[in-house]
Amino acid sequence: MSSETWTPSSWRSKPAAQNVQYPDAEHHAKVLAKIQTLPPLVTPSEIERLRHQLSSVQKNEAFLLHAGDCAESFDACTHENISAKIGLILSFSLILIWGARLPVVRIGRIAGQYAKPRSSAYEKIGDREVMSFRGDNVNGLSPDDRTPNPERLLSAYFHSTATLNHIRGLLTSGFASLHHPRDWSLSHVRSPSLRKEFEAISEGLADALEFTRTIGLDSGQEAQSYEHGGGRGVLGEVDFYTSHEGLMLDYEEALTRKFPIPGNGVPNAAKKTPGPAFYNTSAHFLWVGDRTRQLDGAHVEYFRGIRNPIGIKVGPSMAAEELVRLLDIVNPDRESGRVTLITRYGAGKIDNHLAGHIRAVQKSEHPVIWVCDPMHGNTLTSSTGLKTRNFGTIISELTSCIRIHTECDSRLGGVSLEFTGELNEEGFSVTECLGGSMELSEEQLGLRYQSFCDPRLNFEQSLDVAFLISNRFKNQRRGLKQSGSDVLYSELGGKVLA
Repeated sequence: MSSETWTPSSWRSKPAAQNVQYPDAEHHAKVLAKIQTLPPLVTPSEIERLRHQLSSVQKNEAFLLHAGDCAESFDACTHENISAKIGLILSFSLILIWGARLPVVRIGRIAGQYAKPRSSAYEKIGDREVMSFRGDNVNGLSPDDRTPNPERLLSAYFHSTATLNHIRGLLTSGFASLHHPRDWSLSHVRSPSLRKEFEAISEGLADALEFTRTIGLDSGQEAQSYEHGGGRGVLGEVDFYTSHEGLMLDYEEALTRKFPIPGNGVPNAAKKTPGPAFYNTSAHFLWVGDRTRQLDGAHVEYFRGIRNPIGIKVGPSMAAEELVRLLDIVNPDRESGRVTLITRYGAGKIDNHLAGHIRAVQKSEHPVIWVCDPMHGNTLTSSTGLKTRNFGTIISELTSCIRIHTECDSRLGGVSLEFTGELNEEGFSVTECLGGSMELSEEQLGLRYQSFCDPRLNFEQSLDVAFLISNRFKNQRRGLKQSGSDVLYSELGGKVLA
């Protein structure tokens, strides 16, 4: 299959799962033609830089944080929401860096994550059967707005552009400065233990920065320049990449462009792959979901031809030999940094599947990054009827994932989390997942349940996870002989965070 001629439209000859049927095909075609003329959202140089950094993750020289909303909404495209999400990702990654002493590659589920795969084309709302809500780029959440509208694809492009533009502005104007980590929305965290842990990192960081200034490595001009809206520096600028599920192939095709492969800043990139290549310019990183990874399907056909690094969701329904065949298709040349495997089994199923998948990939000698998604396999319905997840179950899958990788002489290279830093008007976090250091109960879920898709960890619960992973790395660096479970559960007052 990989030897067949590929074009951005060759997926159209394959069966497409999760396809959207538009009632006005001519209108749909006009919208796609317009999108084809619009500027790229991201550049080949940025994509190549991410590939290079993911190669470092693959070599155990960095850690991957993939995080954000389950599905974005157009209404959430505001300064407050975007800033809160980026602030949480920066806080999470700082905690990881402090504990692991490793660079963190940050990929947000943001600036394009508007599509929503569904198991059924229709759903019941009250006594009505309506088309399923497929995300803001397809139809509306209201039961009266479920007809697919191609104009929403244009809205998705422009909301992605606005989001990405604001992210770039934040990260180039001092928002990410290590001189001011407390500015990343920590003020609303209620847990004294979390605040104490983060303050300890902030104080240690301040001491380290003071030391560098004392010995002449940092003159202090960088911090001053930010206060006056000035230039950037290594302590204030971070790389940040965008991602979404490559579900709407017609939209992805319209933003797939052919460019020469840049070599600036990426060692030997141009030498390894001669000639131009096709880049998906809607995001730096795209993934194929568990519902669309059919070997002979349209999504795998599309993904095999783009040069972007890609993710593959791996669940309990994936046979080990099927996974290897899929890797043969999407990465026949076995390029480093090309494929990230995002495992999502569920805490009760991971022991039955992960080790077999690891051993099959090891035997095939395919280079991959292993990332744990402890969210999607652990969704449940509360007694009050709300979709939720239990923090203790999330940590259980993450703990098991670390243990199994160790037993298989492998390494967990990152985590994929659904979380949000959003606050309501009173400054309170969302209440969508149970447990954590805040000990959120079922009765409290309805207080600030804002997700129209899957339940997300809030700011405080996200920092719980960050400290648990960070402390695991810290103990590993110090040579402490603790089990993965001991390391993950022994912090934050010794509580088991259920």
